[in-house]
This record gives sequence, C-alpha cells and structure tokens, in this order.
Amino acid sequence: MATKTKALPIFLSLLVVLALVEVSHGKLVIYWGQDSSETSLNATCNSGLYDLVNIAFLNKFGSGRTPQLNLAGHCNPANGGCKSLSSEIINCQKKKIKVLLSIGGGIGQYSLASTADAKKFADYLYNNFLGGKSTSRPFGTAVLDGIDFKVELGSAQHWDDLVRFLAAYSKPGRRIFLSAAPKCSIPDKFLGAALRTGLLGHLWVQFYNNPQCQYRPGDTSKIIATWKQWASMKWTTKLLLGMPASKAAGSGFIPAGVLINQIMPEIKKTPKFGGVMLWNRFYDRASNYTAVIRSSV
Repeated sequence: MATKTKALPIFLSLLVVLALVEVSHGKLVIYWGQDSSETSLNATCNSGLYDLVNIAFLNKFGSGRTPQLNLAGHCNPANGGCKSLSSEIINCQKKKIKVLLSIGGGIGQYSLASTADAKKFADYLYNNFLGGKSTSRPFGTAVLDGIDFKVELGSAQHWDDLVRFLAAYSKPGRRIFLSAAPKCSIPDKFLGAALRTGLLGHLWVQFYNNPQCQYRPGDTSKIIATWKQWASMKWTTKLLLGMPASKAAGSGFIPAGVLINQIMPEIKKTPKFGGVMLWNRFYDRASNYTAVIRSSV
C-alpha cells in the first residue's frame, strides 16, 4: 500500500507535465505560392517544418469577376497547369499537414457585391477546391482542407456572409477549416464582421507592417499588449502570432532570440495560444527561421 501511495504523486506530477506540454505546443503555419524559387509544395511539406500550408493566392473574384489564381510562376491555371499540384497537396495531407487556399492578398482585384454574390463565390470555392464537384477544378482531384481569409483590399462588405456560407458546408467528419490573417490593429479594417461570427476558428494575426502594434527593437510591450487584446475577444478560438520570416519580408521582424526568450513565454500563457504563422516560405527558406524557433513554439 505504501508503494502505491508514493507512486501516486509521481504519476500525478507526470500527468501535469504532459498536460503542460500539450497545452504549450503550437502549430507552425507558412504561406506558399508567391515566389517560384521557394521550392515546390512537395519540398515544403517534406521539410518537416510546417503543420499547415496556405496556398496563396486566389486574388481575383467577386462582383462579376471570373475567379483567378496567381501562384507567381509555379503553374499556369489558365491552361490547367495547376492540376499538377494535386498529387503534391495529397502528399502534404498524408503527412498530416493541412492545406488551405488563401483568398485575397495585397495585390489583386476582389470584392463581394452582395449576400448573393458571397453565396455564389462560396459555391465556387466549395465545388472547385473543397468537397464539391466541378469540371474545372484548378488543383484537380485534390480536396483542400479549408479557406484562409487574407483580405487587404477593396470593401469590408459581405465577408461575414461568405464565412457563414462556407461554414455551412461542413459535415460530420469533414469540417471546412476556416482561418484569417487580420492586421494586428483593432478592429481589422476589412474582416471585423467576419471575425465576430466566431466561425473563423484560427486567427494568425499579422504583427508586421503595422507599426502601432508590432515589435520594435528593444520593445516587446506593444506586441504583447495587443496579443492580449486579441486573446480577450470572445470570438477568438485559436490565436497565432503572424510574423515576417526575415527582415526582407516586412517590418516588425523579431530576432529568434527575442521571440524565444521574451515574447513566447508571455503569449504562451494565453489559453488560446495556437502557434506561429510566417510570411513566407521563400523568406523562411533563406533565413532558416522556422528551424530555429520550432522547438520553442
């Protein structure tokens, strides 16, 4: 009996340690598709660095426009050339890496003219990239895991409608993964209403190219304070820190040592902590940033 009594505290301590490890583990998210020299999607997933890949971007759609992909030279969707990505997407998914289509971006032509327009575009996304059927699927037979909203242009109207219509396509055993990359300043200029639906399960907030809330050399106060604001929002489920993967990728770059020793210990205290998002695979490959920080995320 005495042996069992002594063993119990040790067992409970082990459970606590395991629980803390589970809670503190975060995902690594990368954007891929905007530089032809960033390596293939296969190589990106085979690197073992990432848990989720956003294919960027579908940057022309809505308001009567024919939807159009722009993958910066990786393939030509106009002649069906991007169907070659089908096997690569499936390879990523076999490695338990989620693959999403990111819509929007900083360059393009996109907006939603009405609720009906949002429904039409949701149907297009479902039938051409998700679990639906179409004769013109740009990525062939591969079924993506979801849609990422990186809205940085045009109007703020009807993104909430689009989120609701896409969420309605989720089925038991086949949930549509919906995410967004809002700017760190609150409220986000374009996605405010969409965020308040509570249906965007993962938010990788862009703490870069936003001086009012990003890291400045020697000053982590703004980024940590803004992180806590985002975490306090009742509609936030999982929150990820969005950063540039190198100084060349955007302002607000955080040296790995600062992230690991000063920022990560603070933001990991948040129960909603979900990991780190990096822009983008090209810069990350050049800087080796993910490889350095991965074990700390």
